[in-house]
Amino acid sequence: MNKIVTFFLLFSTVAKAQIGGYVPFGFLNNYSNARIAALGGSAIATHDNDASLVINNPSLLTANMDKKLTINYQNYLADIGSGYFGYVFNSKRAGPLMLGVQYINYGTFDGKDINNINTGSPAANEFAMHISTSRIMNKWNIGATAKFVYSVLETYSSVGMAADVGASYKSEDSLSVFTAVINNLGYQITTFTGSERQMYPMNFQIGYSKKFAHNPLRISIIAHDLQKLGTLLYQNETKNNRNIDLSTGLPIQEDFTSINYLMSHLIINTELLFGQGFHLRFGYNDLRRRELTIPDSRSWAGFSWGFGLKVKKYMFSYGSASIYAGNATNHFSIIANLQEFYKKKN
Repeated sequence: MNKIVTFFLLFSTVAKAQIGGYVPFGFLNNYSNARIAALGGSAIATHDNDASLVINNPSLLTANMDKKLTINYQNYLADIGSGYFGYVFNSKRAGPLMLGVQYINYGTFDGKDINNINTGSPAANEFAMHISTSRIMNKWNIGATAKFVYSVLETYSSVGMAADVGASYKSEDSLSVFTAVINNLGYQITTFTGSERQMYPMNFQIGYSKKFAHNPLRISIIAHDLQKLGTLLYQNETKNNRNIDLSTGLPIQEDFTSINYLMSHLIINTELLFGQGFHLRFGYNDLRRRELTIPDSRSWAGFSWGFGLKVKKYMFSYGSASIYAGNATNHFSIIANLQEFYKKKN
């Protein structure tokens, strides 16, 4: 039972662009690496040659990432785990390219029929393979990602295609970045039940980051799910109230202001960059906090933190994102530049 509850809880958190309903391939909006998790769930305006962030915004891909390998693993509740592997190389004709695989495994289940007879261990996992590329056009970096997506949940499966498109502008002093990206524009080729095709977990985001010249602080503000501007909060989406008074069984009245709707689209994050060797990261996701906070209970839901530590030729990162009281996801990443392992020939 705990695994089943966790399964649907995870869907509710990763399919954040479609509040109040199920969409296929919601795992595409999962926090794919430790840095993104630590920064509140989006790092589209963090333009510093980190190959692990390309999955969030293809316009962050640059030729300086050549030969970079990124390996990421996320540990969720129960035995649910997911990961991401990516590798960048420069092509003489196509420019910088990144190949990657994202997956999620929902663990093992005990299959039972209506007579409680064991029917085996049904599979529940999803993965996406992607290729990303970018170009410099009039001081803007333009990027695109194409994805092949496959999902199998017990005896049901679905295949689809998706794409991300992004654009980033970095100031001449490299201290300010403005970016916009549309994630998961897609088409469901085959459906789980042969029924009508469903919408993808599309996410239109814009972001701005500012690095200060004479101190280690960088601040980013990201507006997400702008394709549903002003409609993210659950009450507005379903025309009903989210919370029920357990003592009376009646809905708890919730009045959302314009500020509430505005904040539900915002992610605010910051990093303290102590050179190339050590980074501290903090994030706040207002929608995540509003959705996952239990009434009358203290919780760190919506808050996240993490760090990056360079040890010799490797950059290790850890990220922790609180889900609800006493529970958080744990994310681990390793980035290595394979060029540093090659010995230069005289």
